[in-house]
Amino acid sequence: MLIDIGANLTHESFADDLKEVIDRAHQATVESLIITGASIDSSVDALQLARSQDHLFSTVGIHPHHAAECSEQVLEQLKSLAEDSKVRAIGETGLDYFRDFCPRDRQRDAFEAQLQLAIEMNLPLFLHERDAFKDFAPILRSYRDKLDSVVVHCFTGDRTALQTYLDMDCYIGITGWVCDERRGQHLHDLIELIPADRLLLETDAPYLIPRSLKEKPKNRRCEPAHLPEICRFVAMLLNTSFEQLANQTSRNARTCFNLP
Repeated sequence: MLIDIGANLTHESFADDLKEVIDRAHQATVESLIITGASIDSSVDALQLARSQDHLFSTVGIHPHHAAECSEQVLEQLKSLAEDSKVRAIGETGLDYFRDFCPRDRQRDAFEAQLQLAIEMNLPLFLHERDAFKDFAPILRSYRDKLDSVVVHCFTGDRTALQTYLDMDCYIGITGWVCDERRGQHLHDLIELIPADRLLLETDAPYLIPRSLKEKPKNRRCEPAHLPEICRFVAMLLNTSFEQLANQTSRNARTCFNLP
């Protein structure tokens, strides 16, 4: 059984068939899903969805693309949402200098505010970093000793970044990016550097459909039912069995997010 630690099921692309998507995931041996909150609205929706089934959980946070909305009022709303037992992490938060949809100073302010919120609520962190390592790592390091578990979600960085995050005792989330022969090739040599007890798997649905899928859906949408393909591909890279990797990463997810 697998656990998808990051699925954006509140995305509009799931509006018409969400129940079927969740059912397919369960049929594909994905036993639990953590639904990502990336704005105040999606955090509210993610929690509402998580409340609907026992095996669903959520995060609440403000993605760097939405950092401009991270006001004191919004932070209070996030705090209130985070008191629910279905919420298992603060995030998705961090820095994104690749898209730069929000000014970088606003991103850094929102990131630090949510680091402080995670400390206050004693919750894990679900983090996003893209092309922002030089600012991201020092900020995280300055708070790390006060934080609970930390997940660097959808890791796509280089060896230096990976080692830095591992030195800070972070979990590393691997997505279908690793299955992309165009962009993910460099991760093949890095996967083996991740300690077994720090590796997590996720789809980041509806994004990053595994390009190694033999039969891809016509809509090109990634969904949690594709997590076994990511597990199969990573297991191949690590020269281990699907079952062993599935069991290990599921144990890691339960430990990291305090899942039942």
